[in-house]
Amino acid sequence: MQRDKIDTVVKQISQVILGKERQIRLAVACLLARGHLLIEDIPGVGKTTLAHTLAAVLGLQFQRIQFTSDLLP
Repeated sequence: MQRDKIDTVVKQISQVILGKERQIRLAVACLLARGHLLIEDIPGVGKTTLAHTLAAVLGLQFQRIQFTSDLLP
């Protein structure tokens, strides 16, 4: 991806996720590096929204996995 395309993706995501440009850029960088991204934080800060918006902007599929104590062995 070229720099201008990356900036366009970040700008589109920033229209949904406000004030989190650093986190958005890190998520995009991780995706471009073909790495795994684990987002941990307190509830209500936009983790799922970031993942969903990133997938939507790039035309990718989004699936959420909810880990709860009842899923543990």
